[in-house]
Amino acid sequence: MKVSTLTTLRGRVAALAVMLLCTALVQAVPQSASAAATRYEAESATIVLGAAESNHSGYSGTGFVNGDNVVGSYVEFTVTAASAGTGQIAVRYSNGTTAGRPADIAVGGTVVSAARAFNATADWNTWATSTLTTPVKAGSNKIRLTSTTANGLPNLDYIDFTVTSSDTQAPTAPGRPSCSAISEDSFTLNWDAATDNVGVAAYDIYEHGNKFAEAAGTVTTKNLTGLTPSTTYNITLFARDAAGNVSSVSPIVDCTTLPSSDTTAPSAPGTLSSSGLTANSVVLNWGASTDNEAVTAYEVRSGSTVYKTVTGTPPATTTTLTGLACASPYSLDVVAKDAGGNISAASNTVTFTTPACATDGGVPSGIATVSTGWSIPWGTYWMPDGKTALVTERDSFKVFKVTSGGTRTQVGAVPGAVTTNGEGGLLGVAVDPKWSTNHYVYFMHTASEGNRVARMTYDGTSLGGYTVLLQGIKKSRYHNGGRLAFGPDGYLYASTGEAQTPDLAQDKNSLNGKILRMTTDGKAAPGNPFGNYVYSYGHRNPQGLAFDDRGRLWEAEFGDSKKDELNLIKPGKNYGWPVCEGSCSTAGMTNPKKTWNVSEASPSGIAIVRNVIYMAALKGERLWRVPITGDTENLGTPTAYYVGTYGRLRTVTKVPGQDQLWLSTTNCDNNGGEPDGADKLFRISIT
Repeated sequence: MKVSTLTTLRGRVAALAVMLLCTALVQAVPQSASAAATRYEAESATIVLGAAESNHSGYSGTGFVNGDNVVGSYVEFTVTAASAGTGQIAVRYSNGTTAGRPADIAVGGTVVSAARAFNATADWNTWATSTLTTPVKAGSNKIRLTSTTANGLPNLDYIDFTVTSSDTQAPTAPGRPSCSAISEDSFTLNWDAATDNVGVAAYDIYEHGNKFAEAAGTVTTKNLTGLTPSTTYNITLFARDAAGNVSSVSPIVDCTTLPSSDTTAPSAPGTLSSSGLTANSVVLNWGASTDNEAVTAYEVRSGSTVYKTVTGTPPATTTTLTGLACASPYSLDVVAKDAGGNISAASNTVTFTTPACATDGGVPSGIATVSTGWSIPWGTYWMPDGKTALVTERDSFKVFKVTSGGTRTQVGAVPGAVTTNGEGGLLGVAVDPKWSTNHYVYFMHTASEGNRVARMTYDGTSLGGYTVLLQGIKKSRYHNGGRLAFGPDGYLYASTGEAQTPDLAQDKNSLNGKILRMTTDGKAAPGNPFGNYVYSYGHRNPQGLAFDDRGRLWEAEFGDSKKDELNLIKPGKNYGWPVCEGSCSTAGMTNPKKTWNVSEASPSGIAIVRNVIYMAALKGERLWRVPITGDTENLGTPTAYYVGTYGRLRTVTKVPGQDQLWLSTTNCDNNGGEPDGADKLFRISIT
């Protein structure tokens, strides 16, 4: 099989009046009156069972593709749609034989034109155009032409691609989800059908904000398998149509699997030993456990805190544990688990102290409680004098002034804020760099119509006024983003989630799934790469923003189920979601500088002290330390502090003029399960 992948040519726009090549022999490419087509040359596409050639005349670009005369040869184009809508695909081809050369045309893996005819042209130098329309999603779309007979494909010159957003009406929300046929590892999810002006294409099924499964738009039931016994699954659904419009969220249903019929725990792992100790890692080895069914995983633990889970069939009995804090004591053991959720007795315990690490950036050397009695503190921003900070509470919508010594005083509440019974509410806060003269402070919050960026006044004692600077940011139960930060350029940066509508992240005309950059009066900042509010795109749920001492913007972002990300943000760059989660090799996507398994991170706020990024982790329940390597864009080895000690960590903020951080918890939210008032603020010293 011959496979060649060449760089896709971007931005070559066909003229509205197409020039005729080889007079009277070339058919004109149909053009939209409102938008020119983007041309994608076949020789720059992915070619399987074929080759790029140039031995005929009249082609565009540097050549054309001659497919092998077999069934299954194909050419795949990757095209970009600025928004979801109806795509027009004009295929320019030649066929110098007397026999037809039909091909299946698929978009995003779905055949939209089966055995499409590509009939004979006068000769191989005579080119014709075949045009079709099909729904496309915002962002990247793969268009594949595959031969369906032994004649192979016609010679392919290029495709011209145009998209119009003709269908902008979203389906109604799916109704009344329920569970039936519940077993220990499966249940059937049922719901009332959504409706749409064109038709529902699919249902997306979410569990606590992560996409869990997908069902066709023609069904209202889905059997979910491979589940864990005695586990509650928090389920919501969205409906979407072929144009990419997504409904509002369904009601919530909690479905709990039955206890396992297997009640026999695995045997305890054999002798645990450690070796290869470094400042940040250790190699662990242990003897295999046995089980009446099968061992499915080993957990490396310290007390009840899980440092690492080792899976496989069977799981390995050795692992390298990374991310350890330097000059720190550890006591670890290992337990075995089976599919029924049974847990073995622990192995023996190994103890060790990691060596000191060589660093000029300092490390956390002490932590102290600053303030208690909080309920989901979300945003923290210091006043310019460094003596007090403003702190928001997500679900109460209250704003507090907190002194450096921990004295807390409510200064007001943000009007119009609402919750989403998930991750929405009163989120980020920022203080104007010119606060001493204008007294402006800024908030990002959820409102009745969506998420907003708003400005209020603050005189040091109380909040006043209220001005909406930016709205039209779609909200959802999850994935609302919400962090605000001022850059060294004086402009306000805001992180927005894709509102559980992944395609919005690739739509440069949408405010969702973006880093936005704006003026203090709510206008798009001058110099933005697309002439609107968008500074970067392709984000899923970014909640961490921080500038380093070189003025570079770093961002932390929740992944779905594979990888969380730490990104270096540059204007106009595409950070991949939903095409990529973590690193990938897709052309045009910018890879993260570091990634983590979601169980180890789920990152929210970040801060930078002495050229080191500190990242607060919710699900991972730890503070990650990630050094920046000198003046480069590279990052050193991440290490974790306070693993499992303080629960879910939300926001970390540098204390002005000090080598200190403030760190807040979010243990009162739906995932933490603690009562109101259980959250805290901490001060961390860096030495």
